[in-house]
Amino acid sequence: MNIDGLMFTVSVWALPLLIAITFHEAAHGFVAWRLGDDTAYRMGRVSFNPFRHVDPFGTVILPAMMLLMSGGSMMFGFAKPVPVAFHQLRKPRRDMVLVALAGPGTNVILALISALLMHTLSYMPGDFAEWVFYNLRNSIFLNMILAVFNMIPMPPLDGGRVAVGVLPKPLAIRLAGLERVGFLIILGGIFLLPWVGGKLGLDLNIFWWLVGEPASYLSEWIFRLTGVL
Repeated sequence: MNIDGLMFTVSVWALPLLIAITFHEAAHGFVAWRLGDDTAYRMGRVSFNPFRHVDPFGTVILPAMMLLMSGGSMMFGFAKPVPVAFHQLRKPRRDMVLVALAGPGTNVILALISALLMHTLSYMPGDFAEWVFYNLRNSIFLNMILAVFNMIPMPPLDGGRVAVGVLPKPLAIRLAGLERVGFLIILGGIFLLPWVGGKLGLDLNIFWWLVGEPASYLSEWIFRLTGVL
């Protein structure tokens, strides 16, 4: 890939990624604030300023690695988690679920908006319309990737917090106990298992099975729902 191609690829992935993770994290903070916990609000995390949410590894290094590993066809990342003091929520178990769902729910809304905006492409000049098209297409896929990935029922992901909030208390306590090692398990599944599988001649890309394929299916469904396809 030449420098012009690389710059174009970065330009059509970086903006959708920044918007997706910024709105995702701001939504967590906003819902927590409205439900009684102002921790994120006081720390300036209920904000659409992406620099308040940037994580050096999740927002810069990981997306760059995935972009290079995929040959410029895919990017994924995450932001700094929004701090939530669950004990300050008015109804902690219920509200924890609502706070957790706010992020993925926002990503679904952003994907729908991006698909609807594709109907405006015919009013734009050719080269600009092409650039906007790739941004919108990538926005739909990235937002669905983030929504599906975050709903995996493993703390500290949003799906793990939802599971902790709805499971019977004994099971919830056991699942919550994985909070400290959960992210290591997730990173191992994304990077270590495919590497081991490659050495053994096996396809162990569980990230694509659990996240990529469902996100692709849901992206197509959104295209159909909004009349793009």
